Order: sequence, then structure tokens, then C-alpha cells
Amino acid sequence: MKAHRWFTPWVLVLPALLWLGGFSLWPSINTLRLSFTDAKPLGGGADFVGLRNYTDLLNDSQVWDALLNSVVYMAICLPLLTALPLLIAILVEKPLRGIAFFRTAFYTPVIASAVVVGLIWTWLLDDRGFINNVSQRLHVIQEPLPFLTDRWLVIISAVSLTVWKGLGYYMIVYLAALGNVRQDLHEAAMMDGAGPIRRFWSVTVPAVRSTIFLVSILVCVAALRVFSELYILTGGKGGPGGQDSSLVMLIQQYARGFYGDLGYASALSVLLFVVTLIPMVVLARINSRADR
Repeated sequence: MKAHRWFTPWVLVLPALLWLGGFSLWPSINTLRLSFTDAKPLGGGADFVGLRNYTDLLNDSQVWDALLNSVVYMAICLPLLTALPLLIAILVEKPLRGIAFFRTAFYTPVIASAVVVGLIWTWLLDDRGFINNVSQRLHVIQEPLPFLTDRWLVIISAVSLTVWKGLGYYMIVYLAALGNVRQDLHEAAMMDGAGPIRRFWSVTVPAVRSTIFLVSILVCVAALRVFSELYILTGGKGGPGGQDSSLVMLIQQYARGFYGDLGYASALSVLLFVVTLIPMVVLARINSRADR
């Protein structure tokens, strides 16, 4: 059999390396470089300004509001989108007649356009929307609830949209993991007299723990990078006084247009990267301790 030349493996991975370098590694390095400049989208060279962008960032109250919003968003989404999809996956895993309909129903929001879903949600939650109208007619409330104008109600409304749209995606991830759980473990637990709840905690959860860790990471990253939900529900304004903006919304706000501040937007991107790393490191340590 003819031996392969030493460069054959490199030729095979070269397209992937070029793609990774051109669309991931280089933009990341360039973003870090621009964060130390006063770069603009159009014209002229970018002058080095040192840590000025980071100093301005730390003194910007809007950045702290956006950071708080992102962290609160993650703190609410993490338990909901980690636990609820697992419970739903357990329910729809059983081979019952018509169960495919429920799997499809839970997954349909995932493939729906985020913009369309956001507009529907806006119609439902508006002061004159469906929810307020029905609630007032049933005398549940006297005045419309400010779902889209109150700072924290906007966050809760956006979280509900994220959870509703993400349940089906993470359900599929859990279904794949549940398919690898050995049935003999459940049978042995049943012979020992374990009920459904006991089997869930003693058999199912340990078997899918690595998947729970993966889902937790995905939820944290997605929640900290939230954009569409808040942007659409607030009409692109970030809520009253811009208090409901997320870090990604601020990045878009400062970087857009011909005269945007790319240097400051790049510093915000670096901050977002660091903030995203923190829960990933914490979850990784928790997972490694559980493996011991």
C-alpha cells in the first residue's frame, strides 16, 4: 500500500483552517486591536488611545445597566431552559400514539423567524394587545400592564419569549441523550422499588449530566448575547431611557452608521467576551468536581 505524503493531512484540513482563521481568529484579534484605538467605520487611520475606551466603558452608566440586564437575563433563563426541556423530553420520549405531534408542536417555535415571533409577542403584550384586553374583560386587572414599557417587565417578557422559542431546541438535545440511557438501569431501580421521581434523580440525571452541562453552557452564552428579543420588543430603543439594552445592543448602537465608534464598540465586545467566559469557567469547575 502506497504511503501518504507528510503534507496530505494538512492539505485536507487547510480549507477548515483558512475558514477558522479568516472568519473567527482574525476578527477576534482585530477586535482586540481596535479596542485600543479610536477607529471609525469610514476614512482615516485608527489612532492608538491606550486604555481610554476601557476607562470610558467603566464610567458609562448605560454599560452597567446593560451588564445588569444581561446577567439577570442569564440568571432567569439558565434554570428554566436547563430543567424544563429535560422534563419535556422525558414526557415526549415515550413511544405513545400521537406523541410525534407533541414533539413537532414543541419544536415548531425553534424554526420560526425570530423577527416574526417577536412581532407576534409585541402584539400580545402591547397595552392594547390580546393579553391586556382579555385580562381587563375578565376583570383580572383594572389597568393594562406595561409589559413593553416597564423596565423589568420588558426583561421578563423577553425572557418568556426566549424560553418559549428555545424549549424545543434543547428538548431535542436531551432526547438524543436520553436515547443513550441504559434501560436496564431503570429496570433494576424499579425492581428495588424506586418510583418515577427516585429513578429520575438516581438514574436519568446522572446519565445525562454531561448534556445538562452542555445545555447550561449554551443557555448562558445565548442569554448573555441576547439581542433580537429585546430589540424587537422595545422597538430598537432599549426600553424607557435605554435601560433595557443588552451588551450586544450597545455594541450595535455604537458600531453602526458611517460615523460609529468602532473602538468603543470593540471594547464592549471584549467586555462581553470576558463576561461570557465567567459562567463557562464556573460551570466547568462544577462539572469537573462532580466527575471526581
